[in-house]
Amino acid sequence: MSITLTLLIPVATAILLLCIPKDKTAELRMTALFGSLATLAFSLALLGGFDAQTAGFQFTEKHEWGPSLHIHYHVGIDGISLFLVVLSALLTPIAILCSWKSVEKRVREFHIALLLLTSGVIGVFVALDLMLFYVFWEVMLIPMYLLIGIWGSAERIRAAVKFFIYTMAGSLLMFLAILYLYQHTGTFSVEEISQNPLTEKDHGMTGLLCFLAFALSFAIKVPLFPVHTWLPDAHTEAPTAGSVILAGVLLKLGIYGFIRFAIPFFPEDAALAAPWISILAIIGIIFGALMCFVQEDMKRLIAYSSVSHMGFIVLGLFAFNEQGVQGCVLQMVNHGISTGALFLLIGVIYERRHTRRIIDFG
Repeated sequence: MSITLTLLIPVATAILLLCIPKDKTAELRMTALFGSLATLAFSLALLGGFDAQTAGFQFTEKHEWGPSLHIHYHVGIDGISLFLVVLSALLTPIAILCSWKSVEKRVREFHIALLLLTSGVIGVFVALDLMLFYVFWEVMLIPMYLLIGIWGSAERIRAAVKFFIYTMAGSLLMFLAILYLYQHTGTFSVEEISQNPLTEKDHGMTGLLCFLAFALSFAIKVPLFPVHTWLPDAHTEAPTAGSVILAGVLLKLGIYGFIRFAIPFFPEDAALAAPWISILAIIGIIFGALMCFVQEDMKRLIAYSSVSHMGFIVLGLFAFNEQGVQGCVLQMVNHGISTGALFLLIGVIYERRHTRRIIDFG
């Protein structure tokens, strides 16, 4: 099975959509749906061919991309990324179906953004080269920004800009940390850096700052208290399809980043920061739950519940034991399905009632 095909099918479908006249909305929707279902089929093939008894990465592919800078197109999946890839591929056709009638303007551009977002997200989960990972990390930011800013609700521009600024601020610091890693290891390989992590003895305060740069970028994406404030606005203003993908997949990128990069690269610094991150997770759990009690908008209620739920996942991860990490991965998938379904249901209710105010349903 080829991970590359799973990555390229959404991109190829998006290019195909450019060849279809924009007024042929039925053909545009069907083509996008077919492409998303093909992506899902390939991801399920990866799931079927995955050997659960074998440790390490499977279905790996490695090709030179920038030889002079030691940058490679290097992809692969393990037991953590496998289910997140399948979840991403599963939610895309659902997002297309739920917007079948609700999205009436710029139908072609909407589906192109959705497909490119899918490809970017899957790329983050399968990248085993730090520079490749960073490219996918930035690529998936643009389609999500467009989905909120063009097809969102009344305050969509403010929410989209807030989402973009928060995510970009964390990403720039992480990029500096990636360059530092390359300078001191001579490689962008995730596997090689994980096998020879930065120690406090050799790198001291600089290693801690690099960990904090990674951690901030991932904490924004989780989102972890107090850098969570972009999420309720983004969820409230995003179209239903955007909310489904945002809740179902994008929030998992932060947790995945901690598991794959931040903790393995800087184990000593992660252990040092664990109590503080756990405290922030507990605050987020309580704060998110309390905020749910006072919301008048159903979308904002579910958004704040996500802040609380993701706090539990972070807390499990930074417990640094087997049960905590296994529960963390399980809850990532659970949250993606349940919260995605909740946003889907709210979207259906909104299309029928044209309101999200809880008091209007009483």
